[in-house]
Amino acid sequence: MDELYQAIEEKIKAAGYPREISGQAVYEDICDQIEGKENGSYVLLSKVEDDVIFEYHITVMDDEFNLGLLTIRTPEGVFETDFDK
Repeated sequence: MDELYQAIEEKIKAAGYPREISGQAVYEDICDQIEGKENGSYVLLSKVEDDVIFEYHITVMDDEFNLGLLTIRTPEGVFETDFDK
């Protein structure tokens, strides 16, 4: 799992996100939000700090999920990470 967390962090940093980021925290936030959701596509919002909002574009499947796009909105700007590329 550490490799997955690291990959999440690297993709977000490559998009220019200037703050500290934890791939594990992002992954766990997604898991918490999709718990109990039926299969399908969702746009989920998460306020991770007072001034930071994560917008997840996720496809939920039986035993897994696909994070397609993550948009992070901060006072410093908007940072988009396409995990499908």
